[in-house]
Amino acid sequence: MTSRERLLCALRCGTPDRVPVGSFTLGRLDPESEFGREFILRTDSIHSPGCGFDFWGRSATREHTDEGNGVTALCIHGPRGDLVWRWRRTSITSACVEFPCKTAADLERALAVPYEPPQVDVDGYRRELERFGDELLVMPGIPNAVCWATELLSPEDFCIAWADAPDAMIDLVGVANERLVSFVREAGAQGVDCFRVVGGEYVTVQLGPKAVGALLGRYDTVLCDAIHEHGAIAYYHCHGAIMPFLSDLRDLGIDALDPLEAPPWGDCDLERAKEILRGRVCIVGNLDDMEVLEKADLEAVRAIGRERIRQAGPDGFVLGGTASGTFAERGGRGFMALVEVAEEYASDRQGRECGG
Repeated sequence: MTSRERLLCALRCGTPDRVPVGSFTLGRLDPESEFGREFILRTDSIHSPGCGFDFWGRSATREHTDEGNGVTALCIHGPRGDLVWRWRRTSITSACVEFPCKTAADLERALAVPYEPPQVDVDGYRRELERFGDELLVMPGIPNAVCWATELLSPEDFCIAWADAPDAMIDLVGVANERLVSFVREAGAQGVDCFRVVGGEYVTVQLGPKAVGALLGRYDTVLCDAIHEHGAIAYYHCHGAIMPFLSDLRDLGIDALDPLEAPPWGDCDLERAKEILRGRVCIVGNLDDMEVLEKADLEAVRAIGRERIRQAGPDGFVLGGTASGTFAERGGRGFMALVEVAEEYASDRQGRECGG
């Protein structure tokens, strides 16, 4: 099997020729470098370019301003008042220091901005398919509808808005989901065969169990149905404590879930997760890019990999990282060592099946 075939088989909960092993994104590796090419050819990695979706569509008027002292502003004009974001950049990093909405009532200003659907253009996706062929899986990333609320509200105000005015939040997310579903249906019709959906952790981590049904169960199920209309894969991303939410996430209709972080960085009991998800959702990840693959020696990495494959393989499992996108060559060599482990496991399994 090629890497693309192997990944697609596993993501559909099948049993490929061996457990796929690879990273989400190529991290800090240069795909044109000698090591970058070796890494791509050896592993089963996922490349996730943007899909071009925008909650604001084509008609929103944007104005960018440099306010000095490292501060830039973005203003979207609307009939009920402007929406303004401010970012501050230092020599080390950047962050949004002001969000346009402070309360749930402010969300009305966002809903009032005239909306014209964005043009669905999958040429960038096709170019990446041509660039990498079957050497990896090209999987465009999209937000879920909750991400519009987190774009408008600071993390603190996002939580307060849900506590104070959940109906306003539900209304906003409902509008966002209508826009998103329309985009996904057209992209699927144009040939996109898998989507990585981000945003679930804003609900599971920040809002808690009561919001899961109201915001994810109500809307992400519709999104997954839209992804499936043309046979595409709905691949879901959700950091944080995952075990209390596994059944809820499974029932969204997702096909695969990452990163299911192992203790001490997460709470994933891999064998229990396999029992809950078996046959319905592929497990992706469970090996920390930064804390294991970038730090442990290769023999320790191999030992962990053997145990992970024993717990979750050989079907519906991709042994990957935590989707950090920060690993460099040392982490890349860790992934490549895990491929050796997956090959050993597949060889031993084939020998047992043949009675050897």
